[in-house]
Amino acid sequence: MTPLLLASACLVVVTVCYGGMCAVSPFGDCRRCRGMGHAIKTDRKGRAKRGKDCRRCQATGKRIRVGRHLFNLWSQTYRDGTP
Repeated sequence: MTPLLLASACLVVVTVCYGGMCAVSPFGDCRRCRGMGHAIKTDRKGRAKRGKDCRRCQATGKRIRVGRHLFNLWSQTYRDGTP
């Protein structure tokens, strides 16, 4: 196989796998709070305690994946354009 054909085949496989992952699990963990929904603070004695709620994910700990977000935008545009 030529390198160009191999590279394009790998790209197709990665794209299909990511699309399947977006279809099965459209939400991933929030990158800011690592899926906890809040920050971890320590008190004066050094013990861990709950901090403020994460503003990025509104304390859910989840975020929508980029591929799912693009699919939602496309489907909304399609629905708005069809009579």
